[in-house]
Amino acid sequence: MNHSPGENEAETTEPMRYLSKTEMAAIETELLTDYRFGQQQLIEIWGHACAVAITKAYPLSSLTKKQPTVLVICGPEQNGAIGLVCARHLRIFEYEPTIFYPKRSPDNLHQDFTIQCEKMDIPFLSYLPTEVQLINDAYNLVIDAIVGPEIDLKDVREPYSGILVTLKQVKIPIASVDVPSGWDVDEASKDGINPEVLISLTVPKKCATSFTGKHFLAGRFLPYDMQKKYELNLPEFPGTDCFIEL
Repeated sequence: MNHSPGENEAETTEPMRYLSKTEMAAIETELLTDYRFGQQQLIEIWGHACAVAITKAYPLSSLTKKQPTVLVICGPEQNGAIGLVCARHLRIFEYEPTIFYPKRSPDNLHQDFTIQCEKMDIPFLSYLPTEVQLINDAYNLVIDAIVGPEIDLKDVREPYSGILVTLKQVKIPIASVDVPSGWDVDEASKDGINPEVLISLTVPKKCATSFTGKHFLAGRFLPYDMQKKYELNLPEFPGTDCFIEL
């Protein structure tokens, strides 16, 4: 939707909102029911936008290892599915992703995304090395798509709690999808991992107010009347980009 310059100026005078878990769930429900977005459609939009943001944060030319290797760790819920889509698009962008997906979801959508990755010859790890140096030596970066805002921290058990212990020790950069795994969605967290990059989806979550690394907002599709209804005050994306660095 096009807006007059005056309208845009009025919108940008207010700071961007950071949403609670409850508010974000309400927006997603409205997208699925009132606006008739499909779950697969949303996950594809988010996963593609994440991959594009990764190419901005870590261009192929900046990677230090001989091969442009990326480790994508996927959880069992929606964030994990977004990670699968992100990996597929990174492969198209000529990165070399490897996926660790320890507990595969029985959900048909997740199975479809998994098969798409397998058909593109993206390798899946059968286990994550506990020897951290093996991860540091094999990959340029890790994409954390483990625990999204849809999961309560109290429900994070093995193998994911052990994975988080390992990720806290790696020396290569970590880029987290939407919420750094181990962080409480609604407040700053000291117990989770410490990513170099955070890619917030649609609208940043409240925990991101304490994030000090490189922060991207990805997913440029939210209907304008929803933005207005929730008083989101989203920034203006450059050109036709599907992400913006905050």
